[in-house]
Amino acid sequence: MDTTRNHGQPLLDTYELGTLRLPNRVVMAPMTRLRADRDGVPGALMATYYAQRAGAGLIVSEGIAPSVEGQQYLTEPGLYSEAQVDGWRRVTDAVHAEGGRIFAQIMHAGRGAHPANRPDGGTPVAPSVVPRTDPVHTLDGKVSPVAPRELTLREIAATVADYADAARAAVRAGFDGVEIHGANGYLPHQFLADNTNRRTDAYGDGTAGRIRFPVEVTEAVADAVGADRVGLRLSPGNRQFEMVEREPAPVYRELLRQVAPLGLAYLHVTDDPAHPALAEARRDWQGTLVGNTGEHRATTQEGAAALIAGGHADLVSVGRPYISNPDVVERLAAGVPWSVIREKDFHYASGPRGYVDYPRHDRDKAHLVAPLT
Repeated sequence: MDTTRNHGQPLLDTYELGTLRLPNRVVMAPMTRLRADRDGVPGALMATYYAQRAGAGLIVSEGIAPSVEGQQYLTEPGLYSEAQVDGWRRVTDAVHAEGGRIFAQIMHAGRGAHPANRPDGGTPVAPSVVPRTDPVHTLDGKVSPVAPRELTLREIAATVADYADAARAAVRAGFDGVEIHGANGYLPHQFLADNTNRRTDAYGDGTAGRIRFPVEVTEAVADAVGADRVGLRLSPGNRQFEMVEREPAPVYRELLRQVAPLGLAYLHVTDDPAHPALAEARRDWQGTLVGNTGEHRATTQEGAAALIAGGHADLVSVGRPYISNPDVVERLAAGVPWSVIREKDFHYASGPRGYVDYPRHDRDKAHLVAPLT
């Protein structure tokens, strides 16, 4: 519920999210930036990046691998080693020092992985042997995808446990909670979709089978760290990474019906021009709803505010504007437009350029901007 109203700018309303009091309704959306080292350990640069953006009501981190098998890129951060936990603790300490709140997004690549992007050089795993056809980004350039290996029942159980272990590691690292990435073509979505799940066992063959893995993951993570610390991200109908869902509405309705009794912190839904995912979630989900419309169209200040004012979502996640505006919320409060991204080639590069060198509009926290090296 909200405790403060800013009728002129609903994004600046406060919101009670479980035990957290959010100072505004803006969520920094998870965005892959690939600034960890080759062991998946976050460093000082990542701490600077997230601390710069601590004005968000809530930060959801970039996708974090729960295991070596779940890693999508070599410089993607993980939460499966103590060195990674220590690295993330530096990040969460920096965010909290600036008064922020941060959840860890746990993201398993599934068939989106590649041997060149895994420290062990292993074959990707997935619900079924259905490879992607689009090229895969590696440190040596784009390469052809490889066919994944179908997960066995024992491996599915182990993967569910990996999510729970990563959630516990996130709490040890100082995160305020975790978000399960069940959207945008990642492993839980691969179980939900028609074309990537061809199983005929208990994890396929109809709605009950398709939702079983994401339900088990959500239950395990909620049991590990407490449901009030857990968010779930979904993207019904999203075709990203060649996903096909012929009739998403009944599948996701049943999924939400099964996880609703857990009492999750929130549901995070990516809307889609081809499918009314956000409207369906508002109808079917009684808890806190985080809306995202930036996956398929640019997020504007006016559009984000309209989601709150119209009752379409309780919180709004903002992605790309946070690349070039470390002070997204502060600009809203000051009536200052969001600046545009000036260097798109540096989204996934290493180093500070295009990462921590975008200034605040008032420059009153210059100490948070790392020098270029």
